Amino acid sequence: MRAIKGLWRWRHNPLCRPTDLAEGWVALAALLLILTLAPLTGVLVGGAAQDALQRSVRDQHESRHRVTASVVRELERSAPAVEPEVVVVPERRSRVLARWTAPDGSEHREDVLTTLQDPAPGDRFRMWTDEGGRIVAGPLDPATATTHAVTAGVGAALLAAAVIEGVRRISVWRMVRRRHDRWGREWDRAGPDWGRTGTGS
Repeated sequence: MRAIKGLWRWRHNPLCRPTDLAEGWVALAALLLILTLAPLTGVLVGGAAQDALQRSVRDQHESRHRVTASVVRELERSAPAVEPEVVVVPERRSRVLARWTAPDGSEHREDVLTTLQDPAPGDRFRMWTDEGGRIVAGPLDPATATTHAVTAGVGAALLAAAVIEGVRRISVWRMVRRRHDRWGREWDRAGPDWGRTGTGS
């Protein structure tokens, strides 16, 4: 921002160096790019992610089915996995032998985990399967997909802004480095004669 203000301050100043104006213009260009390109990148990436995720949501809802299973008998109780850092109480699950009918009409009988507290033979619960009756995870929720898409868009916008700012900093650093190199060369030409007898100093 100082360099942008400097554009106005240095515009008619005879002490203005070309590098001062160059730094100001680089800063102004970077600011304009951050204000335009970064949001545009976020919108494009977020929109593409939203389309892909919502398409995945539709595909999952078409290929995964909610079926009702019946408890045949309870198996050994599954102890909840507890991690030392976890503060919340994990959900208790029971392992049962269950049977269900798949969407394609096939009968299945398998060990499954259920959230039933005290499962008894004949208790019923809902779960997700594919067309052939194999147990699968539930389909992605449309709202969750939208949240992921927004997160991707915001991340892309921030990344674009960071890249632009990084390019600005590198450009300014190179200009300052060249300016210091020129000062060093001028110092080498003028400096060795300073203070010597007969040099007019």
